[in-house]
Amino acid sequence: MNFLGHAWLSFEDPQVLLGNMIGDHVKGKKALSSFPPGVARGILLHRRIDQFVDHHPASKRVKMIFRPDFGLYAGALIDVLFDHFLANDPACFHSLASLKSFSQKTYGLLNEQRAWFPPLFAQYFDRMVEDDWLSGYRRLDGVQRALTGLCYRAKYIPDTAIAYSLFIRHYHELNQAYLETIGPLSDDVKIQLVN
Repeated sequence: MNFLGHAWLSFEDPQVLLGNMIGDHVKGKKALSSFPPGVARGILLHRRIDQFVDHHPASKRVKMIFRPDFGLYAGALIDVLFDHFLANDPACFHSLASLKSFSQKTYGLLNEQRAWFPPLFAQYFDRMVEDDWLSGYRRLDGVQRALTGLCYRAKYIPDTAIAYSLFIRHYHELNQAYLETIGPLSDDVKIQLVN
């Protein structure tokens, strides 16, 4: 999952949220020791979530839609698209207002911990807030913008207009894969946070 999924699976624990959101920018075990324990826990949770989604049979199945054109970037595309389905999942966000409220609360909790931002996350956090990336996943134009954003972060990714076209063509199949993945993932994360 991408930003929205990682935020939602932090269950509003501020330090876990920060770790979960910056997880892609913290590499290796040694780097964990430079963060408070709750943030380190969130980074480890981020890695666990990524591993779960990457290896889930439903996720593997729909990666094959994108693999011919995008190779190893298929997983990153699935992350973005699963955030779209999460943003529209009434079991998680019953309305646009509830999604916007969650997004604003998330930005606020992150902003309070700005001192712990890795440099790259700090570079785009203000843009994330200003353009409301988390709520933006709900709309199709928000998905297009998120896919375009991948081009800036992934140097060798092909034109994401192709990915958007495949997303529209396989919308229901991708939604089904999201449904098969998110329920077990949510239960797994809740168990980890309790223990």
